[in-house]
Amino acid sequence: MKDSTQRFTHRVADYIQYRPTYPPEVIQILVQEAGLSPDKVIADIGSGTGILTCQLLETGCKVYGIEPNTAMRRAAEDTLSNQAGFISLNATAENTSLPDHSLDGITAGQAFHWFDRLATKGEFRRILRPDGFMALVWNNWQRDLSPFLESYAQLLEAWGTDYTLVSRTNLDDASIRQFFHPRPFQKFTFPNYQTFDYEGLKGRLLSSSYTPQAGHPKHQPLLEGLQEIFARCQTGGTVRFDYITVLYLC
Repeated sequence: MKDSTQRFTHRVADYIQYRPTYPPEVIQILVQEAGLSPDKVIADIGSGTGILTCQLLETGCKVYGIEPNTAMRRAAEDTLSNQAGFISLNATAENTSLPDHSLDGITAGQAFHWFDRLATKGEFRRILRPDGFMALVWNNWQRDLSPFLESYAQLLEAWGTDYTLVSRTNLDDASIRQFFHPRPFQKFTFPNYQTFDYEGLKGRLLSSSYTPQAGHPKHQPLLEGLQEIFARCQTGGTVRFDYITVLYLC
């Protein structure tokens, strides 16, 4: 598998426009259960284009956006640089460059599955204060959420570049428990969804790292299959893309 930090370099525009935000309940839980407040210092690791970073900044806290991919990091800087609490860093989960015990909280939205877990655990322990929190968040779509998503998954299995290889199925509760050990954690789930016309659905598809880009021999068959699925599953010119948002809080 190619360097995971570079997988989204040519997908930034689609990522910005077509990826979902996180339900407001995620931030509410961090406020209520983890003490997130304006005086806290947070690092959003693998912050990408700044989707979760932006939601954290809305609480008034200071947020380091840690992102090694230049294109994604610059997109976040373009959007968030006018916010006083935002600091952008070119760094990784395994080597954040932050001082020891300097953080009240660490978040990772749609990113933890790319990290080297052993190295990341050591780094998180180093930079987090003893009473700090860690929060891992995903917007997970699953094939069993709707007949449309079942067809969508089959399309990716047929025409994706490495969809099966990068599947997050190994990140179950046991894997998260092992990462957080010996600390206990809480798991929260929330429904989330997006509604797409065909162009929106196409953009959502192409924002994923396992879809072939223009010029790849699988690109055109993938789009033809997407058109067929959309025509079969749409209602009133749109399809609903369902997610289960999962928050692990330690």
